[in-house]
Amino acid sequence: MSELLDPTNDYVFKRLFAEAPDLLVDLINDLRPDLPNIASVEILNPNIEATELTGKYIILDVLARDGDGHCYNVEVQVRRYGAWHKRGLFYLARTLETQLSGGEDYQELRASVGLHLLDFDLFTGTEAEREQAIWRFEMRDESQPDISLGNILQMNLIELNKADRLGLPEGPLRAWVTFFKHWQEELTMANVAHEPVKKAMSRIRELSADEETRRLAFVRERALRDEVSLLNDARREGREEVARGMIRKTELDDSSIADIAQLTVDEVAHLRAEIQHWDS
Repeated sequence: MSELLDPTNDYVFKRLFAEAPDLLVDLINDLRPDLPNIASVEILNPNIEATELTGKYIILDVLARDGDGHCYNVEVQVRRYGAWHKRGLFYLARTLETQLSGGEDYQELRASVGLHLLDFDLFTGTEAEREQAIWRFEMRDESQPDISLGNILQMNLIELNKADRLGLPEGPLRAWVTFFKHWQEELTMANVAHEPVKKAMSRIRELSADEETRRLAFVRERALRDEVSLLNDARREGREEVARGMIRKTELDDSSIADIAQLTVDEVAHLRAEIQHWDS
């Protein structure tokens, strides 16, 4: 059997759930257990265009609508982008706009729900933030959070690494976290009794056995790695420009410049020698 594909690869994630709406229903119900269960969904963007696999900054999400008209934006993210949350809010708000045609009553507006699985730690500032992995954001008053505008616009975040590290109570949500973090560990997954996660594992095995799916998953992963490499190169160039400016305009030593520009002392020394060479 070939090595199993990673369900946090967004191409694999979309194939996993967009092609199995019943499994997406299970995922949605388990990720938001405080709200009424849904019975079925219609996938609104089932296709994956070839350009999406290599497109810059494209995230392959799953858009769905349940029988009552509520819309869901479900996605997994493995890399933290500076404005990812703004993008998520923008697309979530757009699902509200697309629900109504001209002249329709606002009473017909249904909820737009974002479900984001994050394979990185997002909130790490305070101890309380580091001890919480499940987040739900709605429109609430700042001074009286019990007063809300309802859950028409709602974003749910699950920090997978943190949830796995902290441990969740036994139940469906914990089973899904185990799936997304330990899908390769046969013994661990054998102990997961939640039926939808068992179905997800079966789907992953099916997808992993298909050579074309494996190839496209690799294409997507390579594009994401290249994207991160380009971003890192851009950041590095920016740090080097900061260091060059300080070398030319200040009397700071290499160690101080390295601390400020987030470079090594050897890298700053190399830049100083380079500047002295070109200025001589």
